[in-house]
Parts: sequence; C-alpha cells; structure tokens
Amino acid sequence: MKVYAGLHPVTGRPRYIGETVAAGPLAREQAEEACRRLLGQVRRGRRLHSHATVNDLLTRHLAMSRVGERSRRSHLLMAAKHLRPFIGDLPLRAVTAEKLEHLYAELLRCRDHCPPRPEAGHRCRPLHPGTVRKLHYLLSSAFRRAVRWDWIDHNPTRDVELPSQPHPEPKPPSVVEAARILGEAWKDPDLGPLVWLAMATGARRGELCALRWQHVDVGQGVLVVRASIAQVDGEVWEKDTKLHQRRHIALDNVTVAVLNAYHQQRQQRAAAVGTTLTLDSFVFSPRPDGRTPRSPNAVTCQYRRMVDQLGIHTTFHKLRHYSATELIRAGVDIRTVAGRLGHAEGGTTLTYYAAWVREADQRACRILTRRLPMPVASPANLPIVDSSNPPCPYRMIADGLRVAILDGTLPAGSVLPTVKEIALRHHVCPSTAHRAIAVLAREQLVVVSRGRRAIVSDTHPPGGTTGRDITT
Repeated sequence: MKVYAGLHPVTGRPRYIGETVAAGPLAREQAEEACRRLLGQVRRGRRLHSHATVNDLLTRHLAMSRVGERSRRSHLLMAAKHLRPFIGDLPLRAVTAEKLEHLYAELLRCRDHCPPRPEAGHRCRPLHPGTVRKLHYLLSSAFRRAVRWDWIDHNPTRDVELPSQPHPEPKPPSVVEAARILGEAWKDPDLGPLVWLAMATGARRGELCALRWQHVDVGQGVLVVRASIAQVDGEVWEKDTKLHQRRHIALDNVTVAVLNAYHQQRQQRAAAVGTTLTLDSFVFSPRPDGRTPRSPNAVTCQYRRMVDQLGIHTTFHKLRHYSATELIRAGVDIRTVAGRLGHAEGGTTLTYYAAWVREADQRACRILTRRLPMPVASPANLPIVDSSNPPCPYRMIADGLRVAILDGTLPAGSVLPTVKEIALRHHVCPSTAHRAIAVLAREQLVVVSRGRRAIVSDTHPPGGTTGRDITT
C-alpha cells in the first residue's frame, strides 16, 4: 500500500510512503488502519524512512553518541559482533519485539552464534546476561533516536522482555588470603604499595594508575581521585573517572607512612639516573621520572601471576570488594562506604554487599540490646548479656565449634560443616565463616587443606583455648 506524499523538493518527482500488509482474513482491516496512519503522517509533515535499515541507524547513532572513548569502542565492537550480522539488514519497520527476543535467546545459548548442530569439537559458550542487557540498551537508545528523527513511529525495544539481571556476588579474599597477598606483594617495591593502597582506599585499578603525587596530601591525610587510566588494544590514555566526579578519600597514619616511604624510594631512583620527581609525576609509573602512568593491563598481569603462585583464585578488582566488606563489617555506614568507593548512591553499595550489610545489622541489634537497661522484674529465663566485650560474629561461630570439638561432639578426624552450611546456619556471609575456621586452624583445633573441608585435628592442645586470647 502506498500513499502520495508530495513532490520531491529537488527532482520534482512524486514521492510515496508505504507499508506492506500480509494476506489474511484481517488484511482489509489492517490495510485501512495502515492507510489512515500513513495519511496522518503526511498531514503532519512526517516523512518516515521506510527503507532505512538497522545498519543505517547504528552507523548514524554511534557516530553521534556522546560517550567516552572506551564506551564508544565497546559499542562498536558489540554492534559489529552481535547486531549487524543478524539484524543489520532488516528494515527498521520490520524489527519487532519477537525478533529481538529471539536474538537475545540465541546469544544466551551461544555467543559465537553457532548453528543448531555445531561442528565437532565446538563448545557453546553463552553470552552473559549482563552483556545481553547492554546490547539491548544500545539498541533502545538507537531506536529512541530513530523515533525522534521520524524514521519510525514506534520503538520496538519497549516491548522486549529482558533476561533477568544476575545477582552480584562479590567474592573478596578472606583475611588469611589478604595477609598472604600483602606479604607476597611487599617483596616487589612497586607492587606492595599499590596493593596496600587498593585495600586501604577501595579505588579502582584505573584510578590508582592515574594518581599523581600532587593528588596525595600527606599533611592532611587525604587522597584525591580525579582521573582514571583507560586501555584498549594496547592504547593507553587518561580520562575522567567513571562517574565524572572528584572524590576525597581519608588516609590513616599507616597508609600515609607507606606513601611517604614509597615517595622517598622513587626520588632515590630518579636521582640515580639524573632526573627528578615532580608533583605532576605519576605515583605508579614504569619510568624513574614518573612521566607515564603504569598501564592497567600490566597491573592485572603482574597481580595475576602473583596470586597464581600463591594458589589463590582472585583478581585485582576483588581488592576493592575486600575494602568495602571490611568497612561494612566494622560498622561504617553505607553512605560513607559508597563515598569512598565512588558509587553514585548507597543503593549500588547495598546491591553488591547485601550479605555483609545483614551481618552488620545483626551486630548492631546485639550492640543495642546490650546498651538497653534491663527491666526490674525480668523473667528468670532472660539471658544475661555481657556488654563489656561484644563478640564479633566470626568469634561466636568459632566459640560454638570450639566447644563442640572439646566436648567430643566433633571427635578427632571428623569433618566440619562446609563454609556454605555454616554461613546459612548463622545467617552470615561465607567470608565470616572462613574467618571462624581460620581462628580454629590457628588454635590447631582443625586442619585446613585446599579444596577439602576442614578436619578436626587429633593433636590439638588439651583443653583448647578460650577464643578471647586469639587476636586477628
């Protein structure tokens, strides 16, 4: 069906806009509705690009998007790999919610887009639901622009049902693992201060690489985060922070001392080669004068080699999780934790660290109960609360397991419950259960080996310890 849309302003030839209506029992009604819609568009002066394709829209949209260089390259790569080969040639008016949901289902099945009967040796690897959602956001933004440009009159992405967002499960290193990582990192004069600062501040990898000495105020004990280092395909450049805002992070005396000592080392290295270290020099740099930043990929590779040698499965980014979880365990309010991490609001922090927030809430309620005055006529079975030294959750778990070991409930050679079982039983996060087992291991009550459950030791000291004499 075609509707006359006037003469072309340059060629003077007649122009038409049209739609195709499929044959069927409702074809006449659909054709009349399409005719009314097209006539309305002509009266309003709209000229829909009925022949524009998804490729045309993506090309125009990506060229006009105002995003960072790293995001732009990521969008170009996602479009080239997952969108253009499959729906790029489709006219915009032919894109429906059904076709988009089918595309997303295929990506969740195999990211390499293999046929239903793949070749021998092929192993399907599903695309992560978070990446599928990013693809949808890219398409949604492009189609909203197409509606504003009058290329189409309806945005099909609004009707698409997205895959559910996976629940974030941060896995920070345990206290024992963190101590081993720090001990090994200090063997390298450059890696040690970097790992320490990552744990103490929770800054992102790129933000640490972008630190300059002028951003470190040792007198006030403040670290200013105002830039980040990005790297794509070997190209390194300095950019704004993730949320385009500067933040100030307070430093403790130990961290200030670490930075002072590291600054003196850097000055000595610069003097040894006849150069100087300025305030504009990068804190972490491969050059003695600090003129170039350390690349984020180099930091990741060095850290991965170190933890692999230690037999610890973790990443550099999880040091950020470690900083956040330790602050929450210590009772620091969520807004302060979010500010140190650079989150836009506390909701993001709550989403990522909900398990540790619940643990801190349990500690808070116990502390409050200890401060409440006991009723004069209290019931006989009301427990007596000792408010002088409120125990931590992992200490309470360790105390219970210790009693079970010493009274024979858990005899020598028996296995302890799994970390997951302990965490579920006591309503704490797995890392808290890890800390409880680590306490028992230091007391020689259990034997811990990699990949196996903790076993009650048959050589533990008679009578054990009280648990209050153990410092962590």
